[in-house]
This record gives sequence, structure tokens and C-alpha cells, in this order.
Amino acid sequence: MNKKIIIPIAAVLVLVVGLIWFFNQRRSDISDELKTNLSSEQSAVLAQSAYFEEIQSFYADRDFLEIWLFNGKVSNAGEELLEQIENSKYDGLLPEDYNLDEIYALSTDPEKKNKKFKNLSSDEKVGLELLLTDAFFNLAHDLEKGKVNPSSLDPNWKFEEKESEVNYTALLQGIAKGSSVEKTFASLYPSSDLYAQGREAIEELYEIQENGTLTWDFAQVDGAIKVGEKHAAIPALRKRLIFWDVLKPYEMEEPTLFDSTMFAGLQKYQESNGMNPDGVIGSLVAESLNNSPQNLIDIASINMERLRWMPKMDWDQEMVLVNIANYQLDYMNKSDTAFTAKVIVGKEYNESPTFTAPMSYIVFSPYWNIPESITNDEIIPSVQKNPDYLSQKNMEVVDGNGEVVKTSKVNLSKKEGYRVRQKPGGDNSLGLVKFMFPNEYNIYIHDTPARSLFNRETRALSHGCIRIQNPDQFAKILLDDKSWDDEKIQEAMNQENEKVVELDRKIPVVLVYMTFWADKDGKANFRSDVYQRDQALLKALRSKKSSLDQA
Repeated sequence: MNKKIIIPIAAVLVLVVGLIWFFNQRRSDISDELKTNLSSEQSAVLAQSAYFEEIQSFYADRDFLEIWLFNGKVSNAGEELLEQIENSKYDGLLPEDYNLDEIYALSTDPEKKNKKFKNLSSDEKVGLELLLTDAFFNLAHDLEKGKVNPSSLDPNWKFEEKESEVNYTALLQGIAKGSSVEKTFASLYPSSDLYAQGREAIEELYEIQENGTLTWDFAQVDGAIKVGEKHAAIPALRKRLIFWDVLKPYEMEEPTLFDSTMFAGLQKYQESNGMNPDGVIGSLVAESLNNSPQNLIDIASINMERLRWMPKMDWDQEMVLVNIANYQLDYMNKSDTAFTAKVIVGKEYNESPTFTAPMSYIVFSPYWNIPESITNDEIIPSVQKNPDYLSQKNMEVVDGNGEVVKTSKVNLSKKEGYRVRQKPGGDNSLGLVKFMFPNEYNIYIHDTPARSLFNRETRALSHGCIRIQNPDQFAKILLDDKSWDDEKIQEAMNQENEKVVELDRKIPVVLVYMTFWADKDGKANFRSDVYQRDQALLKALRSKKSSLDQA
């Protein structure tokens, strides 16, 4: 055999043997310790991890080779995961929930911003490896489904529980093969653009918080302050208008005076935050201006969690979106808003729930079949005081078959199968048209004869249903039929009898409660928590859970 061929073959064999020795040496660095640590359910690091079995299986399948460390140092994937844990605050989550404190404690310079992990013992390497893996599983879960279980926290959250469609172990295996940690986590975000936009808004709020020097003591305002009046809270509120860049710093003779310059800045602030720009400092304005950057981060975090709760849906499809907290309805088609209207929602003790159901038909000139609870609580007492109450309100009594009966022969207080309904007409509480998306909560969208109420800034006034401004325009865009012109719609809305019109497709109606969202331009929008739902969720979201607790 040619010696020139033998020598290269020998060199290759030496190289192969050397590589085998190298990888065996590398694996033996902590692989045995990993195997020992994960050999029983009493892992020294992950004794109570909700994902212990998944973690154990993952490492066993790769012969207990580490993923976040390389040659005793944090690997590129490990650095990327650590960054994602730190940046989970932009998702409104607590980085501490993902073992961050325990991970930092293993660094050689825990007080410095850029953490380094050098000269770790075998036990510390095993601890760091497993803490990062446990953090991966928990963060993946919380990004996909949310940290808090909505069914145990918010009784008005009526959406179906979000089902997990992701195998976290498969994601981790992908990272082990070279997939980006950042892109892997991004794949778990809700599909709505609202989430990505919200994340950017929270990051900007953190930057504002870090760069700001303004103290945020509570500025007490009772009643209303009008331009030209003096008030002790004015200096603090003026500084906040300057802080939010709707007012430029200027000279003034009397700091407590609500002057015309501040008035103009306040109007700009009100308009930017969805308020009536009347230039009056009332309760909503004071509440908003008392929100520091940290308060706003908290509000944004709450609503990011609500987005994570949402079941998977196609946000590009045709839909009717009602934000209860914003008192607004938007008809969406291919992510574009084709129609917007003010709405009136349920009172605080008749809260409108959040859910989704398909709209299938419209009822013109509707009867109002009065719910039993309203009949008992309001109608019967009114009839007892005034026997002519029903006729004055254009109401009638019907039996179980829908046949009208004489009110003189009926005792409504007895449970005899009778019910009260209001006949079609301009004074009907449902107005002249209702939009039906059948659901178990008896919630629908309808017109109202009290149209002046749409001028109010706070519109939590109904028994739970959604009252809509400009219902005729809404009907026209839903019918999407040239034969249904303005004249025909007005005729249908002013008949003596109901007219039911089936839609040619079912349109999803989605009722949400969002006190924060960021629009396509990156602008953060905040609304008042009219139902006081935010505080309980914030408490649960900010309660530090051990990363070893059940997910």
C-alpha cells in the first residue's frame, strides 16, 4: 500500500479518537451530575418543578448533555435565554418567576448589569443548567397561556379556556439543534398585532421610567377644576402634562392657577387619551394624571395577560369587536376598521361579560321581551303603584304561547308563565333594531331611545346588553346588500311588527375588556377600569410564584 495514503488515514484516526475523547471528557464534566440529579423525583435543584418529568425525559434523550452551557461557560443559547428571561418584563411578567434571582446568585459578579459565569463548580454548573431549563418551560407556558388562570380570578371571563397546542419539549429540542431562543418564544405570542404593539409600548414605558425624574405623589382632586380657578393640585398636574409632552414648560405668575396655557395642554391630553376634550379636570382626568409610568406599566401588564388568555382566533377575519372599557364598537374586516360607534355597556352591578359568539340575524322594530329579573325588580313594583303603567310604557302581557292576555286578568307576582314585553316603537327600550348573536348570557347589541346618553364620558348604564349609536349605519354595513339602502332600513326600523332578517354569513362578535392597548402607530391607550377588574389581576400577576410551583 502507498505510504502516502497510509499516513493521512492514520492522522484521521487519531483525530477521530481525539474528538471522541474530547466529547467524552466534556460530557463527563457535568453529564454524570445531571443524570444523578435527575435520577429521582427528589432532584436537588428541581424538587418541586411542574415540569420535572419533561426535563428528565429531555436530558435522558440527549444522554444528559447540557444545552445552556459549553465548556463550563454559558453558551450562546444560554445567553439568549437569559436575555429573554430579563425581557419578560416587557410581556408584563415577573422575570423573578423564572429563576432569575437564583441564576444571578451563581454569577461571579451578581451586582453588575452584565452577568458573567466563570469558575463554577460542578454543582453550580448543574444548578445553572437546570434552573435555565425550568425557566424555559415556565416562561413558554406563561407566554402561551398566561400566568394566571382566568376561570379562578374573573367570573365575567366567559371565553373558552385556551387549549395548549405546543409541545414545549419539542421547542427545546429545536433550540438544542440551533433554533433561535428569541424566535421560539415569539412563536408563542398571541397572533393579534395588539400583543407585539403592546410589548413595544411597555418597553418604551420602562425607558420613560428610567429616564424620568418627576416624583409622582398623589394629587387629590374632589369635584371639578375649571380654567381660571385655583387649586393646590394644579402645580403637580401641570408638571405631569409637561412630563407627557402635551405641554411645554412656561413661565407663570401663580402656580396654583389653572390658566389658559395649561387648559390647551389638558385638552390635548384628554383627546389623546379618549376623553371628552372639555378642558375640565374631573375625576377621570385626575385619575389618569395620577398614573405614574409604573402604574401604566402595571395596567399594560394586566391587559397583556388578558391577550394571552384569549382563545386562538383569526384576527384578520370579519368581526365585530366591542371593548367594554372603551365604550366602543368596531366592525373589522381584514384588520381594517370599517365602522366605529360609541356604545353603552352594563352598569357596575350588571357588568357586561367578555365572550365571543357568532352574529346571525337582525331584528328590526323589535319587541322587548323583558327579563324576569327586571319584571320582578322594576315592572311589578311600578304596576303596583300605577295600574296604568304597562299601557303608558307601551307594554303588554303574553302567555307561554306568545298570545296577548288582558292585564286585568293576570297577577304578575305569581309564577304562572306570563311575561311582559314592550311593543315596537320609538319608546321601546331596545330602540328600533337589535343585532343578535345568540348566547347563554342573553346579551345582544341594540338601539336605544335615550340617545343623549352617548354624549357622556362614562357610559356603564345598561342592564348588561350593548347599546349602539348609529344602529342604522351598523345594519347597513352588516347587510352588505345594495337593496338594503337607507330608505329600506328606516322603513324596517319603523314598523308595527317585528321583522327578522337573517344575515348571509355568521359574523363573530368579540366582547373584550381592555383598559390598555397600543395602536399600529405605537401609541399607548389607557382607559378607566370601570368594573374594577384590574386590581385583582394585578395582585395575582405581581405575586411572585416559585418557578417550581405548578404551572
